Amino acid sequence: MKREIITIDEEKCTGCGLCLPNCHEGALQMIDGKARLISDLLCDGLGACIGHCPEGAITIEKREAASYNETLVIKEMVLKGENTVIAHLQHLKDHQQDEFIQEGINWLEANRDQLSFDLDEAKLTVFGAAKQEIPVRESGCGGGGCPGSQAVAFQLPSDVNSQEEAAGTFHSELRQWPVQMHLVNPVAPCFQGADLVLAADCVAFSLGDFHRKYLKGKALGIACPKLDHGKDIYVEKLRAMIDQAKLNTITVMIMEVPCCGGLVQLVQIAQQHASRKIPVKAITVSIRGEVLSENWI
Repeated sequence: MKREIITIDEEKCTGCGLCLPNCHEGALQMIDGKARLISDLLCDGLGACIGHCPEGAITIEKREAASYNETLVIKEMVLKGENTVIAHLQHLKDHQQDEFIQEGINWLEANRDQLSFDLDEAKLTVFGAAKQEIPVRESGCGGGGCPGSQAVAFQLPSDVNSQEEAAGTFHSELRQWPVQMHLVNPVAPCFQGADLVLAADCVAFSLGDFHRKYLKGKALGIACPKLDHGKDIYVEKLRAMIDQAKLNTITVMIMEVPCCGGLVQLVQIAQQHASRKIPVKAITVSIRGEVLSENWI
């Protein structure tokens, strides 16, 4: 499937760094005096960095994008030198991509004799230990990139439901952050084998029992099919969730207004491009918070 992704002309890049603060995912970094895309995986192709490049060195290209392959990526990083490899591994670490980190480390270990740098020193820089095992990072917003898009997983005590119901209060069922589709990493741990609720922005405000009845135990993505730009990125992310994260089911929740139907169409397009087929349920909610329809599609 073709998707849009930024490309950097290193001949034009002067290393001014003006593009970096505008990359919401932290996928751009300054390495050896040049702006570099550290990870294709987290580049959403929106081009927020483009208008901030005074040299016109950043553009968007549309190309066939195969399923993410860390082995191929780490090979490219090695060609750019030790600093780029370290930045790439750090980027994966910051976004809790332990599986991809291990895949990359495995390739580096297998090709240690061909590297132009000391692998143990590189691992020491990234992980704080010169060993192959990858430390598990605690949930939180540290470690670089935009704090608002830093991946965080939430855990809730098993007895919280009974405690809160007895007290007449109810907790949030949100299990992860971020939730906006332009910000989520489609293969983050929270989506692995999960049931996904893909909700139009207004649904949770209209539906009184959204958390307890529909969100509990599920991962969440939100979007507005009328106002959001770059919705083709949503299709690619949904496809990646289906094929790579191996979602179990998708529940699309939309409002009764006509423009909301576009969210269902995006899921259907993603299903057409995906190699796996999974159950999809569509739920339509009225502006007064009533469930008007609920059907498997």
